[in-house]
Amino acid sequence: MPSVCLYFQVHQPHRLRKYSFFDIGHVHDYYDDIKNREILQKIALKCYLPTNTILLQLIKQFEGRFKVAFSLSGTVIEQFKRFSPETLNSFKALVDTGCVEILNETYNHSLSAVFSKQSFIDEIKLHSDLIYNEFGYKASTFRNTELIYNNDTAELVSSLGYKTMLAEGADKILAWRSPNFLYQAHTKNPMNLLLKNYRLSDDIAFRFSNKEWAEYPLTADKFSTWAHAVDGAGDIINLFMDYETFGEHQWSDTGIFQFLEHLPAKILAHPQFDFCLPCEVASKYPPLATLDIPSFYSWADTERDLTAWTGNDMQQDAFQTIYELEKLVRAVDNRELEATWRALLTSDHFYYMCTKWSADGDVHKYFNHYDNPYDAYVNYQNIIKDFRLSLNNHLETQKKAVIEETVE
Repeated sequence: MPSVCLYFQVHQPHRLRKYSFFDIGHVHDYYDDIKNREILQKIALKCYLPTNTILLQLIKQFEGRFKVAFSLSGTVIEQFKRFSPETLNSFKALVDTGCVEILNETYNHSLSAVFSKQSFIDEIKLHSDLIYNEFGYKASTFRNTELIYNNDTAELVSSLGYKTMLAEGADKILAWRSPNFLYQAHTKNPMNLLLKNYRLSDDIAFRFSNKEWAEYPLTADKFSTWAHAVDGAGDIINLFMDYETFGEHQWSDTGIFQFLEHLPAKILAHPQFDFCLPCEVASKYPPLATLDIPSFYSWADTERDLTAWTGNDMQQDAFQTIYELEKLVRAVDNRELEATWRALLTSDHFYYMCTKWSADGDVHKYFNHYDNPYDAYVNYQNIIKDFRLSLNNHLETQKKAVIEETVE
């Protein structure tokens, strides 16, 4: 009995304000809260609230047979609480149905798995605590930022007790294999590995409204026929995508909401098919093989690598600059400054510095509030310079306090 596993990423960063050289040493507020509120509330109205309403109706309609999984970054939850609490409540209503799985990820949607293992662990624990506090939910499935994955990352995630991890079903990883099976990670402790079927996922996420696509228009009937063709040639169809696909990337007038409303019935019309959560897959299907993946890869762009964030000198310099501050941040031992540092690790800041062109370049422009990648880099580095000054000043104050206590 093949299963469909639906997973949605929900993330918005704390966008940075325009910060000039002359602000350094004087202005310590780095965030554009007006822009953050504007974008968050716009997406909530176009995507989160209407799509959550549809999903809740579908869950009730199919009485537990329809299920979905989400990961919500710590930064988006923070913004829900500040700018759109009704959106957070709508996610809680979904979780309360028992048909929704919440995954853990990095709190700040960062690339710490690549640059700092300790920061990676810290962010996972912070996110786990946040999800438990907000939803009363203890996750057993992990999804790294942008599905970034390799053996070392899987080993660390497994050591933290996670039973399942998500990754991209890239051709360069699978070769002749199919993403439509359960795999195991190359770890000491057994950990399940679910791989995105990027062709079917991207048919919805990227090609749905493309009138030049040979399969346009995409209907629930047509898509379910493609899914049903997997019967006998796979166990699970992993449809992973940004949640903003619904109503934001694919606007309401494209018919994306009607597609979503009709899809479950069309999938379930085949008696051998059902919907399955990531945490349920291992109890239904045996792993086909263990995948040995030594090099990092992701679900981003055509290369499925890290070049969306590390592909040019500006990005590499920015990463080096911010992660060089980790020891100083830990020495200062100030929660507010540490939270600021972690917010500056968010992958979007580096994504905005990408200089790719063509179709990938168009993706990088979405939600980008900078005029060009160079402005993003200069703005970021100005903020880092001020933040370094704040850290040094705070450390000096601490040292003076220790000396004064010793003298007394």
